[in-house]
Amino acid sequence: MPTPARRPGHRQRRFALIAQLVAVVLAVGAAVSVIAEGPGGHPGAERLAAEEIRTPSPAAPPPLLAAPLRPSADPSPAAPPSPSPVLRLSGAVPTAGTGRFGYDDRAGPVLGRAGELRRYRVAVESGSGEDAAAFGEAVQTALAGPGSWVDSGRLRLQQVPGGSPRDFTVYLATARTAGRMCADGGVDIRVGGRPYTSCRTPGRVIINLDRWRLSVPHYVQAGVPLSVYRTYVVNHEVGHQLGHRHERCPGSGRPAPVMMQQTLFLHGCRVNPWPYLDGRRYAGPPL
Repeated sequence: MPTPARRPGHRQRRFALIAQLVAVVLAVGAAVSVIAEGPGGHPGAERLAAEEIRTPSPAAPPPLLAAPLRPSADPSPAAPPSPSPVLRLSGAVPTAGTGRFGYDDRAGPVLGRAGELRRYRVAVESGSGEDAAAFGEAVQTALAGPGSWVDSGRLRLQQVPGGSPRDFTVYLATARTAGRMCADGGVDIRVGGRPYTSCRTPGRVIINLDRWRLSVPHYVQAGVPLSVYRTYVVNHEVGHQLGHRHERCPGSGRPAPVMMQQTLFLHGCRVNPWPYLDGRRYAGPPL
């Protein structure tokens, strides 16, 4: 049976349809290639370019001074604030004791590196409410320095028990007893009719309990710790025992010499409890 003839237009339409399909496939393939490699043939470059557009510009440089660091998850405990210094002791101060003394019977270390050895004992009046051992510790601290009389290199000091041979005794006495003991040695310690200061008489360094507990008003007003006044008064009166006399303020704003009567005044000088500063004897003009 003979094959029927095909119409010419049908074949042309089929070729045109095939050509369109090939063109579509080629176009899709080119697009896929561009997305996969990006411009210039570098993989993922177009994706990175898009991300760079979305990323905000870098922040301004950090300040030269860093902000305080945040505490860590397990911070170390902060150190407690330092307590305010004791300027004077509270409570009533006994004005009179028994007139009898108890001694610190411990032997102390030799203070100083060279020179003559002078021995002292420490005594506290009964009825004063003070402990002889504690007083002995405070006296030793004052005389040990650095800055004390032993810094001369020509003197050594040592506390000895009450019954031992000694060169002098450091007494802590109530105001009434101190006034009597000083007067017996020819020294008047009264201010306004009341025994006020401390004193030294031959072989006796006598510390007034009122001053030991209360310091003096100008020290307290200046916020000077009581321990500083105690160091001053011991070094001042022991200085008299060692042969030193009163001195004056060498100039406003300068440290007060330890032999200046700082219990009574400062006259523009600054508080100083030591006879030696920076390893050198510090003194003022003689009074």
